[in-house]
Amino acid sequence: MASDLRPVQRPVTDWDDDRRKKRLAETRHGAGSRSRRLLVQLGFAVLAVVIVCTQYWVYDVAPERARLASTRPQVHHIYDAQDPLDQDTAVVDLVGLGNLDASATATALPAFTGIGQVWAVQYDNSGLDTAVISRIIAEHARRKRVDRIVLAGHSMGGIIALEVADHIAEDTDLQLQAVVLDCTPINLHAVRAKSRDAGEDMLRWMGWLPGARESRSLRLLVETVARKDRYLFPSSGRNRFVDVGELERVVDEVLNKKILSTNTASNGLIESQFRAIVASGAQDDLETLTKGDDGPAFVFLRPTVGSADPVVDVDYSQQALFEHTGGPGGRLLVVRMAGTGHANPMQQPVRYNQAIEDSIDPFLTQLELRDGDSAVADAAAGRDRGTP
Repeated sequence: MASDLRPVQRPVTDWDDDRRKKRLAETRHGAGSRSRRLLVQLGFAVLAVVIVCTQYWVYDVAPERARLASTRPQVHHIYDAQDPLDQDTAVVDLVGLGNLDASATATALPAFTGIGQVWAVQYDNSGLDTAVISRIIAEHARRKRVDRIVLAGHSMGGIIALEVADHIAEDTDLQLQAVVLDCTPINLHAVRAKSRDAGEDMLRWMGWLPGARESRSLRLLVETVARKDRYLFPSSGRNRFVDVGELERVVDEVLNKKILSTNTASNGLIESQFRAIVASGAQDDLETLTKGDDGPAFVFLRPTVGSADPVVDVDYSQQALFEHTGGPGGRLLVVRMAGTGHANPMQQPVRYNQAIEDSIDPFLTQLELRDGDSAVADAAAGRDRGTP
């Protein structure tokens, strides 16, 4: 029997190397799941962010938060009065935005000893409470047997001084003799635009970044950006030219003066200080303090030329003081100092001490004599009317 030896017919296919590669790609492990690859990449990105945030919190925020929790406001004794008869008077120094302790500033102003003892206020680095400050001043005064107080505030410290003065006048039995305001912005409009913008930038960061009140790395960033006019210059078109050398100097300055310095205010204290300016309560405090004839005297220290102060419009503040205190014919003394800038007694101690000796001390003495004569005249008038 003859066998069928015909070959088996197989389908004929064309060889295609591209099709082979495509098939290999389709059968590779995980292929066909683009979303899976994206999820893996996203997971690594989230892990990196978590690691960075953990380092930020552990090494930046937490140690600073622990340090701030142990701080409290204090009054430091700097000098005794030159004349023992003036030991019943104390000049209390308060520093401005970005500073913590007025001790160094008060030490640079020994001429205040012609008025009385000299004290310096150290703020609480976790925040600002002027009622607490006034209370510790009153407690220190009782221990030192002081009856009269002169408050001296530098820059924004003048706003704090006015608030403290209001508390002292209302809540204590101390006699508030005078408030010295050194280049103080009476309200937010008196702060020049560049400085005002830097403060507002800080507040915005505080509003949304966790740990911003304690973060030193954020402080380094904000303080460096605030000085951008020193290292960032316009070039062609919209591009900017960065002076790398000047940028390095700015970073070094910020590190040494604002981050590593023990006399630098925390971000939280700066926030409280700047909010005090924004709240603009200084004018209300002035109105309260100037009611009646027995209110304190006011002294406004400023550069001779207003433009010499790059932070505060001292001409604006001076006009506001005139309006609220009755001008120099009343209880206001304006002292113009040649060669000074913005509230810089540590940089210009000779000019400041000269202003204290030649202007402030005689003014307060004259005012005290005038008030004494008025009191004697009032008492005599009372006797004439038969008033006991």
